[in-house]
Amino acid sequence: MVKLVTNKMSLVGGIIVLIYFVAAVFAPWIAPYDPLGIDLPNKLQPPTADHWMGTDDKGRDILSRIIYGSRLSLTVGVVSVLIGAFFGIALGLISGYYGKFVDTVIMRIIDVLLAFPGILLALAIISALGPDLINVMIAVGIFSVPTFARIVRGSTMTLKKVEYIDAIKALGASDFRIIFLHILPNIMSPIIVQGTLRLATAILTAAGLSFLGMGAQPPSPEWGAMLSDGRTFLWSAPHVATFPGLAIAIIVIAFNLLGDGLRDALDPRMKN
Repeated sequence: MVKLVTNKMSLVGGIIVLIYFVAAVFAPWIAPYDPLGIDLPNKLQPPTADHWMGTDDKGRDILSRIIYGSRLSLTVGVVSVLIGAFFGIALGLISGYYGKFVDTVIMRIIDVLLAFPGILLALAIISALGPDLINVMIAVGIFSVPTFARIVRGSTMTLKKVEYIDAIKALGASDFRIIFLHILPNIMSPIIVQGTLRLATAILTAAGLSFLGMGAQPPSPEWGAMLSDGRTFLWSAPHVATFPGLAIAIIVIAFNLLGDGLRDALDPRMKN
């Protein structure tokens, strides 16, 4: 943990992530305007003292919409990563612990999922389920499963060969007890690191889906949807697309910085 705090870049990333989470939790008290309030006489206003990030084509305050949008984006990121981690960890533990035929079957399924680029797999799932924020979480969660499964499988295969695992087996411990009480707690470090890094990918993918009209639907203040609406005004009112794009870029960079710092702090192979 000391190493994480002394890493300036990861500390900056952690502070930015914390700011986003605070904004999401306290959005009703922080946002200066109603994110859905239409004010057509003031549409497409540039940044001013009243509207720090200007207004969109319907006169809505962009800053307020970005603050409320942090709720949607962070919720999608956290829930989708939890979905991917839950199923990925379960498959990775079973595959790595039992091996042989079970490992072969599970890994072939994982290979099939990995054969598709993440965004295309998510698009296919959304096309089948329909454009909706909940379906975006499911789609992004499903394409996150292979990453967690492979990491957990490799760590499990390494750990199950350790002598104390053999000793626990000799004492008559059940497979369930060995997996969840002795193996899983000892492989949490790479899972935590991957989860943090995966949050950035999940938020970016969810924004991409919303940009394509497959995610959150208007008038939801979702960053990808806001970016999509703003592309029409890139020349006449560039601020409409610029600020949502910056919000996405900053949170993605922040999660990557934090993830890199966690990896350096938690991965024993990174220690001097």
